Amino acid sequence: MQPSPDARTAADGGVIHNIGYRRYEGPRLGRGYATRSLFEQSLRAAFGLGRSGRSKVLPMIVLAIPLMIAVVVAAVQIVMKIEKPILDYTEFLDATGMLTWIFLAAQAPVLLSRDLRHNTVPLYFSRPITRADYVRAKFAAMISAMMIVMAAPLLVLYLGSLLGRQDFGHHTGHLFFGLAAALLYAVVGSSIGLLIAACTPRRGFGVASIMGVMVVSSGIALIVYALGGGDYADVPEKANWAAMLSPSWLVQGFTNQVFGLVANSRVVHAPGAGAAVLFGAEIVLLTVACYWFTDRRYRKI
Repeated sequence: MQPSPDARTAADGGVIHNIGYRRYEGPRLGRGYATRSLFEQSLRAAFGLGRSGRSKVLPMIVLAIPLMIAVVVAAVQIVMKIEKPILDYTEFLDATGMLTWIFLAAQAPVLLSRDLRHNTVPLYFSRPITRADYVRAKFAAMISAMMIVMAAPLLVLYLGSLLGRQDFGHHTGHLFFGLAAALLYAVVGSSIGLLIAACTPRRGFGVASIMGVMVVSSGIALIVYALGGGDYADVPEKANWAAMLSPSWLVQGFTNQVFGLVANSRVVHAPGAGAAVLFGAEIVLLTVACYWFTDRRYRKI
C-alpha cells in the first residue's frame, strides 16, 4: 500500500511537535547550596541514613556502644554518690578509641571510594561545585560524623555528673578539654582516612588500609614507649617521645600536656612545653599534608 501524497510531504518536510519543554526561570542556588547539600548527604551516608538497612548496622553499633558505656558510668556515679568521676572525659575517649577508628575505617571509604568505584565524581563536577568544594564538603562531613560519635557520650557523662551533684566548674572545664581532644582526634583521623580512601575505589582495601595505619602505628609507638622505659612504675620522660609515631598517641600526648591532665608519669604526654609545641606542629603538618594530597588527587580527576 502506497502512502498518501500528504503523508509523503509531511515525512519529507518534517514536523515540529510542541512537547512542553520550557526554560528554567526559577532561582539558581549556586555553589554554596550545592556544597552544603553534598555535606548533608555525606554526613547522612556516614551513618547509613538513606541507604540499605545493612549499611546502618555498623555505624549505629559504634555510636550506641560508647553511649551505653557512658550511661552505665553516669548511673553508677549517681546511684553510688561518687564524688569524683570514674573516668575523665579524655580518658573515656582513650578507652573507646578503637571504636572510633573502626567507625573511621568503615565509613571514610563510603564517602569517597564509592564515588570512585561508580564513576560518579565527574557528575559532581558538571555542576557549579568545584573539586575544592567537593573535598571540603567530604572533610567537613567526616569530621562532623566523628565528632557526633565522640561528643555524644561525653555529654551523657557531663549530664550524669551534674545529676550526681559533682563539682560544676570542674566538669565544665574538663568537658571542654574532652571536646577539644575529640575535635583533634576527628580532624587528624579524618585527614588520614579520607586520603587513603581517595586513593582506591575498592572499599575493602580502604577499610583494611585505614585500620592498618591506625593499629600498626599505635603498636609501633607502644613498642618504642616500652623500650624507652614505659613498662616501669616510674616512666622516664624520654619514653613519651614515642607518641609522635602514632596519630592517636600524638593527640593524646598533646592534649594531656596542654590541658594539664598528667596525673602521674604513666599518663602519655608531651615531655615538656617545647615538646608540646612539636606535637602541635606535627598535628598541623599531618592534617595540612593529608588535605593537600587529597585535594591534588581530585584535581587530576
